[in-house]
Amino acid sequence: MSLQHQFIEFALDTKVLRFGEFKTKAGRLSPYFFNLGLFNTGATLARLGEFYAKTLLQARERGLIEFDMIFGPAYKGIPLAAAVAIKLAELGCDVPYAFNRKEAKDHGEGGTIVGAPLKGKVIVIDDVISAGTSVRESVKLIEAAGATPSGVLIALDRMEKGGNAEVMTEVSAVQDVRDTFKMPVVSIINLNDLLAFMDEDTPMAQQARPFKDAVIAYRNRYGA
Repeated sequence: MSLQHQFIEFALDTKVLRFGEFKTKAGRLSPYFFNLGLFNTGATLARLGEFYAKTLLQARERGLIEFDMIFGPAYKGIPLAAAVAIKLAELGCDVPYAFNRKEAKDHGEGGTIVGAPLKGKVIVIDDVISAGTSVRESVKLIEAAGATPSGVLIALDRMEKGGNAEVMTEVSAVQDVRDTFKMPVVSIINLNDLLAFMDEDTPMAQQARPFKDAVIAYRNRYGA
């Protein structure tokens, strides 16, 4: 069973991935909903970190990405970066990690960066890229410290154009990050992985299959 298949089953089992009719932040009616915040127990966060870590190591082995440390943008990226750092160490790749505060601290060590100093090639860890705002902020912080942003690792690439239900951008938010910052964006799964999963002969895939036509129609309308 592929890593992508395992992750989709994990997301379905924890109700992080659901099918139905959901209104997105952009005002679109989506046939699926993905909420990484529902990985909210120690056990699920540990397993999530393992999926991120294995995806990152596989991407490095394939020459897609290089890194010396990882960075988690506040707020969702903070527990993600910690979980990924722990799992990377367990897999034999012990690297530093850091995250940022939303507001600068004026006492103690001060500043906005917590954890290891930002050095070398830095991977940004996040859940999804919707508008790319947190990535842009992370890039500024990393470059301001004299380090190099070398890529972004996310859980799901929805592979859809930016904008809203009526007005769309030419490319997806993920592609915009790739084009703007000239760096790779790697995801544990993307929309094509989800569609491929629906064709597999497993109980969970069979439960998801009735929504396949709706997912395809959504992709045809908003896909990048």
